[in-house]
Amino acid sequence: MEALTAEVVVNTLKELGSMVLYIILGTVILEILVYLVLGKIFKSKYTLPYMLMIAAIFGISMLVIYPIGYEVRLAFTNMGLRHFRTYTLSWAQGLKNFGLIFSEPVLKQIRFFPLLFRTLLWTAVNVVFHLAGGLGLALLLNRQMRGRGIYRTLLVFPWAVPQIIAVLAWKGEFHYEYGFVNVMLKSIGMQPIQWMVSPFWNFAAACITNIWLGIPFMMVIILGGLQSVPLEFYDAAEIDGASRWQQFRNITLPLLKPVLTPAIVLGIIWTFNNFNVPYMINANELETTDILVTALFRAAFEYHRYGFSAAFAMVIFIVLFIIASVYIRMTHGLKGAYE
Repeated sequence: MEALTAEVVVNTLKELGSMVLYIILGTVILEILVYLVLGKIFKSKYTLPYMLMIAAIFGISMLVIYPIGYEVRLAFTNMGLRHFRTYTLSWAQGLKNFGLIFSEPVLKQIRFFPLLFRTLLWTAVNVVFHLAGGLGLALLLNRQMRGRGIYRTLLVFPWAVPQIIAVLAWKGEFHYEYGFVNVMLKSIGMQPIQWMVSPFWNFAAACITNIWLGIPFMMVIILGGLQSVPLEFYDAAEIDGASRWQQFRNITLPLLKPVLTPAIVLGIIWTFNNFNVPYMINANELETTDILVTALFRAAFEYHRYGFSAAFAMVIFIVLFIIASVYIRMTHGLKGAYE
């Protein structure tokens, strides 16, 4: 088993090295062609900018556009373990894949719409707590106080730690017998909780972990926005007799809107597509605590339904795109950025 694993790792590294080498060679060839055509033949003064731009375009094409195109193509095939090399590519097969997403379980039991509802709930709970916690901490740190730099450093620490390490640490804290959370519950006379067995508490454990991880990012973004608000506005509001709440509602929030909207959109996208936390906390592979991205991973790499999984990924992208677009249009949060 260990020899097989080592062989897989070596083959993967070889393929990765070959891909990187091809990209480098392709970039060098394109750079030489651009230099010869624009620099030597046409004597263009924009030769250097075009040489720099062509490298970025080629890199994006190979690392982003090509994989997306391959994913779209794969969605219209029946590729799987039984049809890995003999798969068929057709519109009918693509429509069948998209139809299966909504008509049959995407895993063994769970269907798409309950999974979508749970993902929306997961996203809403986490983003609300990220925003509330980040805003509260940013307001506390945006005032004169001793040791403010130390507090900022400590509060950013959860975000600075590699996510997988933090998730594994939290997973240990939710252990039924030895985890810190249950030890504290037993110390105050309460019953320990089956964090890894109960679907509800497993979902709650994932939310607690992700909230702890996500608050620092929102705090840093909001703190930067607060420090850009001119103090003269608050001085004028105090002269007019405005209360702290009125200053917050009529000055702070409106001026933070251009900062909050992209931060919330990023938070929605990252949380919606967060794989590490729900997958690692869900130790017993409970389908009742999976979200869309973990279900996509299981469908692709545990059930080996590659064509179906590609179509599933496209549906997830469309759902997320609609959510982000609707939020931006409803809030008009980017109005100041493009006007």
